[in-house]
Amino acid sequence: MSRIGKRILTIPEKVTVEVSIDSVTVTGPLGSMSTTIKPGINVKVEDGKVLVSRANDTKALKQLHGTTNANISNMLIGVSTGFKKELEINGVGYKFQVAGSSLTISAGYSHPVKIEAPKGIKMESPSATELTVSGFDKQLVGEFAAQVRKVRMPEPYKGKGIKYKEEHIRRKEGKKAA
Repeated sequence: MSRIGKRILTIPEKVTVEVSIDSVTVTGPLGSMSTTIKPGINVKVEDGKVLVSRANDTKALKQLHGTTNANISNMLIGVSTGFKKELEINGVGYKFQVAGSSLTISAGYSHPVKIEAPKGIKMESPSATELTVSGFDKQLVGEFAAQVRKVRMPEPYKGKGIKYKEEHIRRKEGKKAA
């Protein structure tokens, strides 16, 4: 049996979980999310806990068992506390500017790059070189942070570019004079 799949998930305070025949809906203070359940995967809510089980041991259901449990766990965390990714930009004249749901990035190009944040994403810029992306959907937060990072990937020689705050960039030495 899958170790991830047989985890018992505890429902946080102020969060409700509703299970229908083919979907699970989780509602909390930050929003509401739902996911579909494939046939053969059973989800039960008992005494403030969520239990995920499978009908048999076919390969397809074994694969979906842990995935379904992890998706429900991410929804429970997302609607109660949320997720966030922190980015920083390095380089002369490189900076972030946040205006509402619009992000303007100056990253060494001849023009500033503008990106619109999808619904459910909040951006904060504590300084011109730092950006915090937050929201209740883990996949959406990670995808938007990756899209911002892709504007100017960090390069290994001088370390210029956009990187995650805890990310370590392997540095290369470069050419030497003869």
